[in-house]
Amino acid sequence: MRIQLAATGEGFKAPSAKDFNLPPFIDGVAFATKPILLAFLSVVLISVFFIAASRKAAIVPSRLQFAGESVYSFVREGLAKDIIGHEFLRFVPYLFTLFTFILVNNWFGIIPLLQFPTMSRVSFPYVLAAITFFVFHYVGIRKQGPVKYIKEIMFMPGVPKAVYILLTPIELATFFIVRPLTLSLRLFANMFAGHLLLLVFFLGGEYLLMGAMGLKIVSPFAFLVGIALTFFEFMIQILQAYIFTLLTALYIAGALADEH
Repeated sequence: MRIQLAATGEGFKAPSAKDFNLPPFIDGVAFATKPILLAFLSVVLISVFFIAASRKAAIVPSRLQFAGESVYSFVREGLAKDIIGHEFLRFVPYLFTLFTFILVNNWFGIIPLLQFPTMSRVSFPYVLAAITFFVFHYVGIRKQGPVKYIKEIMFMPGVPKAVYILLTPIELATFFIVRPLTLSLRLFANMFAGHLLLLVFFLGGEYLLMGAMGLKIVSPFAFLVGIALTFFEFMIQILQAYIFTLLTALYIAGALADEH
């Protein structure tokens, strides 16, 4: 992020959405941007970590093996098995990949030198939501057939026929528009707002530190609030990865149910 200080006397320029539009680091290559680089970096880090954690698996696990198994067990038991039920095993790889990918890319927002949450670029949550959208609809169609699957979405059992005039459009919008949009925008908005808030306090603290003596005295408070918000953001980053994966599991479970 570029530093915005009032060295020219124009006053503090607060960070804005423009600070999330990072230029390419290779001239003429539009996709050679920091968010893209971080996404690839996350894949490398996740792969290296879990390969290293499982390479020398033992009955008495090492700390690295224990950490890797804990994350896997959390997704397998706490998200896949508890929510999807007896058919959960075939969805564990996707849910596990989804959770770790979102989590690491969220953490990039508070890691020194990187300091940019990949999911604050809305295109990444859109793509993840689109994949989830395809997965849970494919699962439902494969189990029930396209006609029955769409019919049960449009005509909820046990509802008076007159209500379908209002309910059917709502259900169609919910399953095909609202779900993928809310899934992606929730993740994007939290990462965007959290990172913007950190920028305001840290850049504001730096601005105050470079100002008059009275402002220098106030600047440590801005930094302290920024540090406190960093720990809060750390918890939000974990929570958002969990919520995205949890909702994905719920959607898959709903598609597998006889009635949804």
